[in-house]
Amino acid sequence: MNKPFENLFLKMKNLDKPYFSFKLILAGALTCFTFFLFSAFTQNADGRKPVPSAIPLFSNYVYQGDDDIYKKYPLKADEFYTPILQGCYPDPSITKKGDDYYLVVSSFAFFPGVPIFHSKDLVNWKQLGHVLDRTSQLKVARSGMSAGIYAPAILYNKLNDTFYMITTQIAGGMGNMVVKTKDPAKGWSEPYKLKFDGIDPSLFFDDNGTAYVVHNDAPEKELYTGHRAIKIWEYDLVNDQIIPGTDKIIVNGGVDLSKRPIWIEAPHIYKKNNKYYLMCAEGGTGGAHSEVIFVSDNVKGPYVPSAKNPILSQRHLPAKRADKIDWAGHADLVEGPNGQYYGVFLGIRPNEKDRVNTGRETYILPVNWDGEFPVFEGGLEPLKTKLKMPAGVKNNTGKPGFFPNGNFTFRDNFSAGKLDYRWIGLRGPREEFAAVTPNGLQIKPFAKDVKAAEPISALFQRQQHNSFSTTVTMNYKPDTDKDLAGIVCLQKESYHYVFGVTKKDNDYYLLLQRTEDNASTILAKVKIDVNRPINLKVAAKGDDYTFSYATGNKKFTNLGGTVSGDILSTNVAKGFTGALIGLYATSASEVKL
Repeated sequence: MNKPFENLFLKMKNLDKPYFSFKLILAGALTCFTFFLFSAFTQNADGRKPVPSAIPLFSNYVYQGDDDIYKKYPLKADEFYTPILQGCYPDPSITKKGDDYYLVVSSFAFFPGVPIFHSKDLVNWKQLGHVLDRTSQLKVARSGMSAGIYAPAILYNKLNDTFYMITTQIAGGMGNMVVKTKDPAKGWSEPYKLKFDGIDPSLFFDDNGTAYVVHNDAPEKELYTGHRAIKIWEYDLVNDQIIPGTDKIIVNGGVDLSKRPIWIEAPHIYKKNNKYYLMCAEGGTGGAHSEVIFVSDNVKGPYVPSAKNPILSQRHLPAKRADKIDWAGHADLVEGPNGQYYGVFLGIRPNEKDRVNTGRETYILPVNWDGEFPVFEGGLEPLKTKLKMPAGVKNNTGKPGFFPNGNFTFRDNFSAGKLDYRWIGLRGPREEFAAVTPNGLQIKPFAKDVKAAEPISALFQRQQHNSFSTTVTMNYKPDTDKDLAGIVCLQKESYHYVFGVTKKDNDYYLLLQRTEDNASTILAKVKIDVNRPINLKVAAKGDDYTFSYATGNKKFTNLGGTVSGDILSTNVAKGFTGALIGLYATSASEVKL
């Protein structure tokens, strides 16, 4: 990491060529080989049910959301829920080609990176996959949990019929980078490294074919902590690189430098009625977050702020309010059906302790742009959980193929032949340790404990509700006291719960371990029979988490009582991500019974 990136990351941490090639064919062959290799471990030679082994087999996975807010506000026929992407899907960016809409979000140290979604109507979304899906693009193997991929911005250029995704990768010496494609559903190019510092870049394509990059950067002279600037460069579309010497600071500090605004970032430029509009986040991604807007007659400024800024924020509202949605900001605009503009942005739904376990999520609001400046409709009022659908749209969220929201159930018996896109790895490809077999999901243990800031053998989904339950069946028999497998609820490598099976001497134990700031405590343990499958369950009701187990047809038995989800929140663990629920295995467990 070069020094400017390193310095910027340390500051923020305190707040805590299309690719159809031989490599793709080889990757497919390796995946098939891995499938057959794992299958050999998962079943007897005669194809009967597998015997337990030190390579765990997971099946019958069920995640069920149970948030009170969705019971309180059931949908009518012409309504849909927002957030449209629940759980840790922050920093959204959106673009369109014709009547096709594409949306991307940040992914930090998750692998694959930059989830991408498609919609025809801004209500019903399908996940196409991930923009960064291979190690040549995504170099997060030694990344901090809240480093990696920051604030991707997606934009379609109609003049060359190409989609671009530009982002900052604080990992592997990458820095700012761009990838591109003709079809977002068919893979993206290798990255082009860009020669500028700062974060949160986005592209703008003017009508005359000229392209620009705008981004957050250091000011010429830093006056206070959080003082940043917005810079613009001309961009060479032929060589995919900024044009040296064309840079200019177009915003210093924020709307009003005399008020010492902090963290002006996430800029986007739009053109309407021959004027240029610069929209940015201001205030930092927390309680003071907001969205502000500027206008200019020239793409390089000077930019004049709207007198009615901010155009989106919740920071002025009472801290204790019903059905609280907060931290609104980091937005992007798109023209929707019938000329109606919409804005996507991040927000959070804290639990009853005002802690954030589900992370920053993606919301949407209609935007009124009848006047000079765009204004988020209801964006300065307490945000609502549901909205009216655009005329003629039918709500298909949660139906086959469409991403769910509200209180939904996600079932996976791992019989689809490939992993659902909701399953992610941490710092490395899923395919290196996970494989779908005829009997379920096989996880080949790495010799890495969950505390390692390296790729680990754990398959995660995002926690998408404050109240939820997750159950899974595990067939597993550890060989040594270094073997462990089960469920992990994780905020980062130094803050998590491990609920798993291990061995000591000639006995087998199920244990619950809490790790806070890298210090681990075993809260409870019980001897178990590993010669038959065990059902594991984790449930939360806001801040209260419980871990339970069952064998055979027996009812679930709690282990460890009720524990706090505080360590799974960004309030305690810091950082930019939400809690994850993982199916985990290791052959190098650091648990001490």
